[in-house]
Amino acid sequence: MRYSTQVKPISYLKANAAEVLATLAKQRVPMIITQNGEAKAVLVDVASYEATQETLALLKLLALGNRDVEAGNVASVADVVARIRKKRSAAE
Repeated sequence: MRYSTQVKPISYLKANAAEVLATLAKQRVPMIITQNGEAKAVLVDVASYEATQETLALLKLLALGNRDVEAGNVASVADVVARIRKKRSAAE
């Protein structure tokens, strides 16, 4: 994806805020806002932001799981199933 077409100065955002928001919601492509010629912010629609946050959360869980595996903090499937069955029978 090329972001070069989605680079706008802050003055454009100020003058066209409603249009910018509509475009973000429709196209779901981030917009880079510049100030004094430097990139200062990235605007995204809410749905894209939420999807990104969910993806980051899943990646964090995977990283934590990999860390546990590397540290040897693992259990066999048989042990896990036995533990679950034991908890179920105790709850009944």
